[in-house]
Amino acid sequence: MVTVLRKETSVLSSEGRVVIPASIRKQLGLEPGVTLTFHTENGQVIMSTRETAIAELQRMFAAHPNPSGLRASDELIAERRLEAAREAAE
Repeated sequence: MVTVLRKETSVLSSEGRVVIPASIRKQLGLEPGVTLTFHTENGQVIMSTRETAIAELQRMFAAHPNPSGLRASDELIAERRLEAAREAAE
């Protein structure tokens, strides 16, 4: 459950820029230069740090293990090697 202590506002500029209020930057530990990701969900914009987004994706994929036991990257490499071997045999 998410607890909202206080809502903040910001104005969208004509260039599409929004200033993240200082209290939110401080609460989340956002420093200049941090990479942020954005997506929409139910009409809301969800912002995360890249690290948080990666961690969330890792949790999502960990909840759905691959039946072969291999990582997706290992499967892709194996498929590409088979394809290259087939092409070389032609």
